[in-house]
Amino acid sequence: MLQNRVDPYGHLIRTPARGAWMGNRGLLHNEHQQIQRTFKLKAWITCVLEFKGRKRTVMAPHRYTELFFPDEATAFSAGHRPCFECRRADAQRFKAAWLQGNPDAGFNEQTSINHIDNLLHAERINKKGEKVTYDAAAGTLPDGTFIVYNDHPHVIAGGQLYPWHATGYGTAVPLPAGHMVTVLTPRSIVNAFNAGYHPQRQLPA
Repeated sequence: MLQNRVDPYGHLIRTPARGAWMGNRGLLHNEHQQIQRTFKLKAWITCVLEFKGRKRTVMAPHRYTELFFPDEATAFSAGHRPCFECRRADAQRFKAAWLQGNPDAGFNEQTSINHIDNLLHAERINKKGEKVTYDAAAGTLPDGTFIVYNDHPHVIAGGQLYPWHATGYGTAVPLPAGHMVTVLTPRSIVNAFNAGYHPQRQLPA
């Protein structure tokens, strides 16, 4: 079992659960398919599983490390954003929402996505390699945002919280709207959600 699944904290974990999206942070593994680093690039992207019939051997030597997410909300919580090659329309929508939601960054439509990646990198991980979080009132956070509740990652959806597990979401609990909570999804991505980007997520029927 390969260590190439990603949880809402951005950790690389081992699980038999299949992914619905693929991710890329550069070459992270060695020739024995062992993870050597948590990232190599500041561009952390989220890709579709199939694109133009391309076939890859997962974690092949000297090739980028294929990462997998159960849904896009998890990918965003980890700090990834849509790929401009295989998800161009989504990437353009995300960039537009990000710019609208983060006017204080001083960026505009002509700003390279690389500048946004640099800002995102500072929001997702600190110099010690630890997950960056912040506190906010639960009732102000949009759907698709991940928070820590009862020491466990939960996603906000429809005024409720769904506990995250590698194999799916658990039973919903009420959103503690009046409480301050620890937010896992990077701040500028949450702002993009508020500006109109809606991440795909897999929730119980």
